[in-house]
Amino acid sequence: MDFLFTADRTSYSRMKTSELRDAYLIDRMFIPGQVTLCYTDIDRAIVGSAVPQTDALTLPVHKELASEFFCERRELGVINIGGPGGIHVDGEDFELENRDSLYVGRGSREISFTSQSEDQPASFYMLSYPAHAVYKSTLVRKADARRMELGSLEECNDRIIHQSIRPGIVDTCQLVMGFTQLAPGSVWNTMPPHTHRRRSEIYMYFDMDDDCCVFHFMGKPDELRSLVVRNGEAVVSPSWSMHAGAGTRAYTFVWGMGGENQEFDDMDHIDVANLR
Repeated sequence: MDFLFTADRTSYSRMKTSELRDAYLIDRMFIPGQVTLCYTDIDRAIVGSAVPQTDALTLPVHKELASEFFCERRELGVINIGGPGGIHVDGEDFELENRDSLYVGRGSREISFTSQSEDQPASFYMLSYPAHAVYKSTLVRKADARRMELGSLEECNDRIIHQSIRPGIVDTCQLVMGFTQLAPGSVWNTMPPHTHRRRSEIYMYFDMDDDCCVFHFMGKPDELRSLVVRNGEAVVSPSWSMHAGAGTRAYTFVWGMGGENQEFDDMDHIDVANLR
């Protein structure tokens, strides 16, 4: 398990690019035949991936969790961004197509991942937060997610938000999760930018070619910094930090949140005129 130790809202502004990347960027994911996990100091979130090939991959437990199994005191959200695959949870099998989501409840002991085809393996993205109650593990098909169309092509932010793990669809303790897909010709996400001091958020960018990237903006509105993020990499956004991004072309990203509440619209919007 890797570890990510973020900076505070004062010291981040003095950091070099390499230091910012070390503090906020998770770039070791989606390794064929492996499970990767990164423990962050932001709300004790764990970000991970699993890319099974011929053999099933089992979600491990590490001594840092001080638990007998991974979900002993945690809930887990999974979104498949690859080929068809399956997730086995305590004797129950869930089949996930591309963009399907699975919520795994606290207390789930045995969790493993498989791909239907080694040539087109599943790529499971995972996000986990501590949980105080037990809720049922639930599969959410892409078609069953709540769909929201926002932005416009004129503003270069025409996008579709798919809310898959959220109140009204899945009961969870604090995890809220889904993905946003930008239309061709659009590059901006999260416009207008915002903060939400009551919870943190983690973005994982994908559907990008090797020669593409997203410039992810973070920090206090009057003292912004940026990170260059490439395909399959994630950025941790503390509750005090604004977040938005612009890509070299259209892309998709998974967003996930944990904290005080689960209200998707709980945002403190920032006037673009006040950005510095």
